[in-house]
Order: sequence, then C-alpha cells, then structure tokens
Amino acid sequence: MLYSLSMLIPMMIEIFTHDTGYVDFLYTFGLCFSGGGTVYLLTRQASVQLRTRDGFIIIVLFWLLFSLISAMPFWLNDSLGFRFADALFEGVSGITTTGATVVGDVSQLPAAYLYYRAQLNFIGGLGVIVLAVAVLPLLGVGGMKLYQSEMPGPFKEERLTPRLADTAKSLWLTYCVLGSICSLAYWLTGMPFFDAVCHGLSTVSLGGFSTHSESLGFYQSHAAELVAGTFSLLSGFNFTLWYMAVIRRTFAPFRRNAELKFFLLIAAGVILVTAWQVWHAGMYGFGDSLVHAYFLASSMITDNGLATADYADWPSHTIVFLLLASFLGGCVGSTCGGIKALRFLVLFRQSRQEIHQLAHPRALISVRVGGNVVSDRVLRSVWSFFFLYITLTVLFIGILNMMGYDLLTSFATVAACINNMGLGAGETASTFGTLNAAAKYLMCVAMIMGRLEIYPVLILLSRFFWRT
Repeated sequence: MLYSLSMLIPMMIEIFTHDTGYVDFLYTFGLCFSGGGTVYLLTRQASVQLRTRDGFIIIVLFWLLFSLISAMPFWLNDSLGFRFADALFEGVSGITTTGATVVGDVSQLPAAYLYYRAQLNFIGGLGVIVLAVAVLPLLGVGGMKLYQSEMPGPFKEERLTPRLADTAKSLWLTYCVLGSICSLAYWLTGMPFFDAVCHGLSTVSLGGFSTHSESLGFYQSHAAELVAGTFSLLSGFNFTLWYMAVIRRTFAPFRRNAELKFFLLIAAGVILVTAWQVWHAGMYGFGDSLVHAYFLASSMITDNGLATADYADWPSHTIVFLLLASFLGGCVGSTCGGIKALRFLVLFRQSRQEIHQLAHPRALISVRVGGNVVSDRVLRSVWSFFFLYITLTVLFIGILNMMGYDLLTSFATVAACINNMGLGAGETASTFGTLNAAAKYLMCVAMIMGRLEIYPVLILLSRFFWRT
C-alpha cells in the first residue's frame, strides 16, 4: 500500500506534460493501494511474533512483489511496446539498482518514465523493507529480523540505535541528504535540472539509470564525470559511517574504518591501471584518460553503471578488467552490489594468516579486522558466500553460453546482473533488449539473488528450512 504511493509523482509528471500515460501509473496505484489496504484492514488486529525464518520469507516475497509492481507501468503502456519479459526485466533492474535496460533509445522515453526509472533506483537503494519499517514500525522486535535479512554484509547484527525504526530513519535521512547534494552538484555542472535530479537519484543509489542512451557521456562534460565518479565512491561508503561522522562532527569514523581504507586502496589501483590502459591504447590524451578512467572505473567498481558514451569501444581487456573489478562492490552497509570489500578484506587477512600459520605451526594467530578478532562463524559465512557467489556466476554464464551467446557477452551480462552493475559488453553493450525472453527471466533471477545476497533465496529452497 505504501509502495503504491510512489506512483503518484510520475503520474503527476505525466499530467503536467500532457501525456496520456498517467493512466498506467493510476491503474498501478489503484490496484496496489486498494489491494494492500484491503489486506491491511483484514489483518490489522492480528498479533504475530516474527521469527528469523519469517523474516527470510517476507524479504523474498516483498522483493518479488515489488519487482512485479515496478514492472506494471512499463507493461501497461502500449506505446512503449514492452513485452512482459521486457517490462519485468526493466522493473527488476530498477528496484534492485542494477540499471541494465532493454530500451534501445532511452532519450525517447516520456519524461515521467525517465524519472520513474531513477525513482526505482533510489527507492531500491537502501531497501524498501527498511523504508517501510522506518515509516510504520508495526513489526516491533520482529522487524529486526527483516533488517538483518535486508542489510548487506556479514555483520548484520550491528545497529546504529537501539530501536530499528530509528536506525532506518537515520540511514534514510543520510541517504536523502547525500542524494540532494549530488543532484545539486550535477546541476552546477550545467546539467538541466530534470536530468540533474534523475542522475542524482541514480548515482547515490548506485543504480545507473540515465536519461540518455549515451548515459553520462551524452553531456561530454569532465565536470559531470568528476561529480559522478566522486559520488559513486562516496555512495560506496558504509552509510553508518556517514551517519556517525555527521552526528559526531568528525571524520574519525572514516579514518578508523579498515574496510574503507581497503576499498579506497583497491579503487585507486583500479583507476590508475584503467587510466594507463586507455592512454596507452591512444584513445585519449593523458588528462582525458585520467578523467574518463576515474569516472568509469569508479562507476563500475561500485556497481553504479553510469558510463561514457564510447566505453564499448575501449580495449576489450580493459572492459574485462573493469567487469572483474565490479565483483568487489563497495563497503558493507552501502547501496552497492557485488561481494563487498569487507569480505575480500577478511579473505585476504585469513589467507595471510594461513601463510603465517604454516611458517609457525604452533603459534596462536587470529584473523583481525579493524583491531577486532573475526569469529570462526563469520569466517565460515564469508567463505561460504564467496563459494556460492562464484558458483552461481559460473552457472549463469554457462546457461547463457548454452543459449547461444558468446563467452564475452555471457560473462559481461551475468556480471552486470548478479553484481547489480548494469553495464554489459558484446551483444549487451548498448542494450539488454537483445537477450531472448528466457535469458531475460534468468537475469531477473540473477539480479534478485545478487541484491538479496543469495542466502535468503537459497534458504527458501532448502528442505531443512521447511521442517517444523
């Protein structure tokens, strides 16, 4: 019922621009608001204590439901010519902040749909479940189970404040402020106000939907690319760090965070290597190489997905390098996709610990991150997640390859979807509309599994979960 209210803004834009497409948003709003309202009235007196297993069920069902709702305006509008597979792919891509699109010429979409796509990115950015708990904390203690399932990363039990609703509100306030500053920065670079708002929403959410087919490259502006690269990196920070820094009025939380230092170190390395490769290939001068590499590498490593106009023409080894970098993602507690920098840091520290242990078999050596000992439970969780993530990636690549797509297209498409990054290569470099219906449905599964970090979906598929 609450999510249906998000249809009102694009509906008003349609009315303001004298477009008849507002009816599609009106139908979506009416159906979802009345349906949700009816169920709420029938169950408002019920008293339910949620368990951990209930949290997993609700999270998966909510994301499936919101994906279907998000697809409805695309599907209902006959002028767009979307088949159901196209509409579902676009809706899932938006709400999971993937940013992959099936639209060939994005600039031909009505203004309301351009804004709607950016809004999908923004709402999905920090999780519609967290938003719902912040607005109506009806779930009480059980809501914490939802929050733990929704928030990314291995340390899901950490909270900013004792009450879940306060935590969610604090995160969303920080999120909205950062989005407003980003939109203002785009506008100051000379970008039209409407485009600045849409790109601000897409950038902070690390969603990647643009108002032009050439993405940010349409503007041919170094200033806009610097803003996009900077806010991609800033949005890859753990939002709890932003909150703590603002409340305490100090940058100490950033300086002390081991994961952030590791993330920025890797990002700097990727940016420098990318800049050298495109400069060495003779594509740009030295200065232009630095700017373009800073923007695109920052966008892809944080799984944002905004791009330069000619990124598909970059050397293939550079594109593959950036696609591999997209598996890193940003920090835990950010809006990015991917495996997350903290997990890679834990794996690096444990690998180093194993080497030390081989050299000194009797020594008692523990894995530490930020001065804290990482428990065996977390280590097992990180290794298990890493294994499942890589296994599913290889599985999806194999299935696409068997459907007839070449290896580069298969790898890039899966990397774009499971990492929620949105930039493909090969046949999907310009649009994902070249995929057949079966491939689009498969990539919808990949996007949702990447957004939910695999475990909630796999748990529902296990027999052990359903035993009483």
